[in-house]
Amino acid sequence: MILRNASVFAQLLDLIPRDEFERLVRRHHAEAEAKGFASWDQFVAMLFCQLGQAHSLREITMGMATCMGKLVHLGLKEAPARSTLAYANEHRPWELYKDVFALVLARARPYAKGKGTLRFRNPLYSMDATVIDLCLKMFDWARFRRAKGAVKLHLVLDHEGCLPVFAHITDGKTHEVTMAQRLSLPPGAMVAMDRGYNDYALFAAWCEQGVGFVTRLKDNAIYEVVESREVAGTGSIRSDELIVLSGARAQERCAHILRRIVVWDEEQQREIVLLTNLHHLSASTVARIYKARWQIELFFKALKQNLRVKTFVGTSANALKTQIWTALIAMLLLKILQLRSTFAWSLSNLVALLRLNLFTYRDLWAWINTPFETLPTQPVAQQLELNFG
Repeated sequence: MILRNASVFAQLLDLIPRDEFERLVRRHHAEAEAKGFASWDQFVAMLFCQLGQAHSLREITMGMATCMGKLVHLGLKEAPARSTLAYANEHRPWELYKDVFALVLARARPYAKGKGTLRFRNPLYSMDATVIDLCLKMFDWARFRRAKGAVKLHLVLDHEGCLPVFAHITDGKTHEVTMAQRLSLPPGAMVAMDRGYNDYALFAAWCEQGVGFVTRLKDNAIYEVVESREVAGTGSIRSDELIVLSGARAQERCAHILRRIVVWDEEQQREIVLLTNLHHLSASTVARIYKARWQIELFFKALKQNLRVKTFVGTSANALKTQIWTALIAMLLLKILQLRSTFAWSLSNLVALLRLNLFTYRDLWAWINTPFETLPTQPVAQQLELNFG
């Protein structure tokens, strides 16, 4: 049920079924020792941290306290105390919000159907990881280098709607290939990634599973050319070859015939050497698939610039993961608004205007289509007619 006479924030929260949320709370025993402060209260507070761009626990609690009359539509009785929210972030299982992320993703997928820059019958993904720097003195559990702390966010982006469909948070030292080896992609899927994922055993596993990949070939790779394919004299494709990897133990790890494509990058004035197992697509299509990988870089940039994943309101590992997962949930909610809207929103403009209108009373779904025309829907008391006799 969409609450037409509730705040924009309340209508946004209505996208998350409360009964499903409570089912996840029971599954994770998140309120086993709760004393009046529900997991929903914590979730709303941390989502306010993301969408309201609060920098600290004090800003979260004080910001919500100034809107006391409007919190009832959010399912809250009162704004949380700073110490209460800090304790919940440190002790409530972050895995709850990982499952809430999956719940919101299921709600977002129908809106993403048919909305992608490249369209294939099979799904197209990009895979990458980003390092989130931390102060080692405050996050002593997140040692990355001798004098530096960090965690790493591993992500898979579905190009249909540019939705994050997989995320995992590790310490900063965990290699990208380690996570890719644990990931299960559906047969027929295609994935684009950078050179950080070069692993011959991984390539062989994907070939056997029917998963297509496009990546950069390392400069020091040793290979033998099996066949050279003809390429057009014009265009960006310089060469198209079938190869076998012939370096030390390379045949043991990956004996499959792969494809080496050299593309000229006009913007950077350089050659890009691609490696793929997609033999049925044209070389130019393979090049476009790799170019589409840039979408995941843009996703990381938008996540760090518009949501709270660089400054944290808690220093424990549990609090940090809770904040990152609520940031990813907020990103999915923003994606739903973008996908449903007829207005050409940029993510930064949507975040900025949503922050200014979180507690205004207007029809959210009309507002995202005509943000500069829609009037608030809060009912205005009818003026009494005066009889002067």
